[in-house]
Formats: sequence, structure tokens, C-alpha cells
Amino acid sequence: QVQLVESGGGLVQTGGSLRLSCAASGRAISSHVMAWFRRAPGKEREAVATISWDGASTYDTDSVKGRFTISRDNAKNTVFLQMNSLKSEDTAVYYCAARTVFVNEYLYWGQGTQVTVSS
Repeated sequence: QVQLVESGGGLVQTGGSLRLSCAASGRAISSHVMAWFRRAPGKEREAVATISWDGASTYDTDSVKGRFTISRDNAKNTVFLQMNSLKSEDTAVYYCAARTVFVNEYLYWGQGTQVTVSS
């Protein structure tokens, strides 16, 4: 089992930056694909960014390309999401998730952290 705890959310003005962290415990995540998802009010949950088990490959959804960067530190069992040039439409609850490389479903989820961007 993997337990995930997000932190770093908060209230920021348009154009500002935040860095989200996802600390894992229970087992090492070095063999897991990690991802950040978000759910905005009244909208479906969407994948924001993913990173391969070794950090060599990342994916960002179009709306955050060039603004958000996902990274990981396997030695610290932690994943990060650096968010720059924040927009009001980035307001959402952000969730960290993990899956093994053998299963295409994210089985482990954090409780979420609120990000609010004010204009």
C-alpha cells in the first residue's frame, strides 16, 4: 500500500506561483508512475501531469504546458508540481496519484490540496 499526502496548496494571485508536494509512505514509489490530477468546481477530474517511474518521461495536459512542471525525487519518495503563471482557471483541488508500471489504473490517491487563484 502507498499512502500519499499532498501539501503546498493555497491562495495566490493571477500570475503567481505555487509548488505542490506529494509525500509518499508505506512503500517506495520508485517503481510507480506518478501523476497530478485536479477537479475544478462543477467539472470532471482531469489529469494535469504525469511522470514515469524514473523521471525520464513526462506529460502535461495542453492547458498547463509551459507553465507547470512535474518532477520527482525517488530518494525522498516525493513528487512535485511547480505551477507558474497561474490563471483563475487553475483553481481546483489537486490530487496526487500513483500506479505501478504494470497496471493502467491509478490505485493510490491523496486527499487533495486546494489551489485558489484570484484575479
